[in-house]
Amino acid sequence: QVQLTESGGGSVQTGGSLTLSCVPSGDTNSNYCMAWFRQAPGKKREGIAAIDSDGRASYADGMKGRFIISKDNAVNALSLQMNSLKPEDTAMYYCAAAIGARFCVLSNSFYNYWGQGTQVTVSS
Repeated sequence: QVQLTESGGGSVQTGGSLTLSCVPSGDTNSNYCMAWFRQAPGKKREGIAAIDSDGRASYADGMKGRFIISKDNAVNALSLQMNSLKPEDTAMYYCAAAIGARFCVLSNSFYNYWGQGTQVTVSS
């Protein structure tokens, strides 16, 4: 079992920045992929970025540039740096993990563990 705990959400104005963190606990001693998703009210959950055990990052179309995913291997902590935020970035942001995966896919069904989410609100 793996538990994922997100933090770092909050309210910012347009153009501001936030960094989200996700700390896993439990059985993480194997290959895994970790990712960030978000879900805005009334919309489907969408992938933002993923990173595998070897540190290879991948981004959804349109996400690379303003969003930067990274991982601290010493503590297995995952981060998402978000810059130049826009009101349309307002959403619940989720951390996800696919334990045992040697590569990453930005699809909801690929991940078997999810965090509770952290809210990001961007005001104009």
